[in-house]
Amino acid sequence: MTVKPRRALPFFHRHPWVFAGAIAKVEGELAPGTEVALVSNKGEFIGRGLFNPNSNIRVRLYGWEEDVPLDRDFWSARLDAAIAVRRDWTKGEQSRSAERLVFSEGDGMSGLVVDRYGDWLLLQLTSLALSQRVDEIVELLQVKLKPAGIWLRTEKGMRESEGLELSDGLLTGSEPPRPLFIEEAGVRHSIDVCQGHKTGFYLDQRENRAAVARYVKGHRVLDLFCYTGGFGLAALVCGGAQEVIGVDSSEPALTLARANAESNEVSDQIHFEKAKVFESLEKMKAAGEQFDTVILDPPKMTRHRAGTKQALRGYHSLNRMAVDVLRPGGLLVTCSCSGLIDRADIDQMLADVSLQAKRPIRILESRGQAPDHPVSVHCPETSYLQCNICHVE
Repeated sequence: MTVKPRRALPFFHRHPWVFAGAIAKVEGELAPGTEVALVSNKGEFIGRGLFNPNSNIRVRLYGWEEDVPLDRDFWSARLDAAIAVRRDWTKGEQSRSAERLVFSEGDGMSGLVVDRYGDWLLLQLTSLALSQRVDEIVELLQVKLKPAGIWLRTEKGMRESEGLELSDGLLTGSEPPRPLFIEEAGVRHSIDVCQGHKTGFYLDQRENRAAVARYVKGHRVLDLFCYTGGFGLAALVCGGAQEVIGVDSSEPALTLARANAESNEVSDQIHFEKAKVFESLEKMKAAGEQFDTVILDPPKMTRHRAGTKQALRGYHSLNRMAVDVLRPGGLLVTCSCSGLIDRADIDQMLADVSLQAKRPIRILESRGQAPDHPVSVHCPETSYLQCNICHVE
């Protein structure tokens, strides 16, 4: 497969996505999932990848050596490398009960996510070509990690973007319990890995929950888009917050959140409300509610570049309303998992909120995702999570 003139540079720099518009010609009839060699218009070898005619990402690149095929040994080595990284950075720490073991492009395996919750693995595929190799991947994971079971989770929109037709279900071993229990920094969480958001829990916010907890001793905290209570429970159990109000629109998530509050013996300090966040903020402002800390962790607001302006308007409205219920000198924790919106955009959004509210905002900590979601220097899109801890006058 040959790329157009002047379009090869990102791939020589090992960016893994080859979009349809960069391809000049294809030699031979290629079925979905076929391994291809990508070359420049001058015939220079660039990398080895897997072809998908159904996706705008026509080729996902994995290998950068001309004589190393993408075979079982290749995938085995990539899995070994990903697992070894996690083992290296947790040396000396207490064993984690939940972690991400493979983070797609961050670990050189574009389209594959593997999370571990206790003795179970949760596997997520966003690549048609890798889905065709799922049996091999599952077999390798069984040999290397010996899980009690491996459960497949699908991601919304993959049928449209990849032509990927998969359904959630057991791939091997026994089904994970519902709920499944994990522990994080002394907080016990019950999670639903079969039907909960993502693969059941927001592992990427692990260090951010701990960071926020350091600021909230004695605070009245508003946890918006609280899901199963991750930030709010950390604020109470680890941070010594006085009271937490959690708001989410999902009753199944709030059922788990209430159970988590009980198991951590903080039910008398935390209240959960089923509501749409914007409507809840409007009611709280009208009632004159004030909080020492407001936490915003909304879902992804756009999956396409065409939607970035609208998404930024959404972030602006949300943060502007949050500031209205924040006492002077309070803490605003504002997150974005929309990878297409960069840090400079979020900083500018906060500057606009500050001017409109006539309240200075200072960023105390500008944070990202947990280390088990590593950022590839070759693929900036892997840096998708932003978490700003801000002081608001």
